[in-house]
Order: sequence, then C-alpha cells, then structure tokens
Amino acid sequence: MDILYDPKETERVSSARDSYSGRLLSDPDFDEAMMITCIMEKEIQKTARFAEKVIEYAAAYAHTRKNLSVVKAEKIIRDLFKERTGMSMNEMKEIFVQREEGLTDIQKRAAFPYASEIGPMIEKGDKISFHRAFSHQAKNCAMELNITDLGAKRIMSEQFEAVKGEKLYDWGKDQETRFYKPQIEAEKQERKTQRSQNRTHEYSRS
Repeated sequence: MDILYDPKETERVSSARDSYSGRLLSDPDFDEAMMITCIMEKEIQKTARFAEKVIEYAAAYAHTRKNLSVVKAEKIIRDLFKERTGMSMNEMKEIFVQREEGLTDIQKRAAFPYASEIGPMIEKGDKISFHRAFSHQAKNCAMELNITDLGAKRIMSEQFEAVKGEKLYDWGKDQETRFYKPQIEAEKQERKTQRSQNRTHEYSRS
C-alpha cells in the first residue's frame, strides 16, 4: 500500500485489509477506499456531518467499477472507516457533538483570542481574506477545544459578539475591506502595468 498512515493505525489498517469488505479489493481499490475514509474523517472533524458526502464519494467510487452499486460502495467505505478508526461515522459525529454541548463557560471564553486574532492576520498578512483567516483560526480553536471547526466558528462568533458588542462577520469583512482588498487591487494594477510594459517591449522589438 502506498498511503502513509498514522503509525498508530498500522494494526487497524491491516485489520481493514483482512476484513470482509477489504480482502476482496485489489490493492489500488483498497487504497482508494481507505483514502475516502480519511476524507470522511476530516469532514466529520470539520462539520460533524457526513451523510451527503459519503454518498457522493461512494457514487464516484462505484462509477468506474463494474458490478459495484453505490449502496455496496458506501457499505465498503463505512466498513473500512470503522475498521481504521475503531468507530462508525455516526459514533465519531456524536462524540464531537457531545464535546461541544459539554463545554464549560471558561472553555468557551477561550475562543475569543482566536477570533480577535483574525484582524491582525488580515492586516499584516499577505493577501489573507476574512474567510481564510476565520477558517485558520477556527481550526486552531477546534484543536484546543477538541470540537469541530464548524463548532469553533460558532463559539468564536458568540464570544466575539459578547465581548466586542458587534458581529464577528461584520467586523471581519470591514477588516477585509480596509486591508485585504487594497492588496488585491495593488496586485491587479501591478499585473496590468507588467502586461503593458511587456506589450511595449514586444512592439519596440518588432
């Protein structure tokens, strides 16, 4: 197998390969199915949702394989996911949901510094939009609180409004207008000037 797994998963990956759903697959088919399980794990960590995406990936997986239905492909992906992670997709989702519901007020307040750092990221960064900064900070916040990125975004927004008295989205978009958009406009102008200079150079050589 060509995929690089977490060393902690080595035994589980071997178990997945020897499982009912894994043992009849060719090496390339098994590797692809396992990559999909990794994608699904990331999606659950990000949003605590998976139902629609697993069907989409199952359909794509089944599309180029004869005699494999979408239903069967989904079952293979779900089975291998459980073998690799030690839990079903729904069980993993519920763990994230329960963690977020169980956060204390002190834990929730820890999200504010991540939200407030969005402004400096946009101001001092190299063409960093609000969406990019928000996603970056939410991922870091989610890792600290051990919740989903989506949950972190929700709590960051709540804490920012509670402290600052304004919506994080509105404040962030204002920062974007002040710092990000001028950088983009300057870049566009630079490219326009460069194209004009190139045309002038080509004309002078003709």
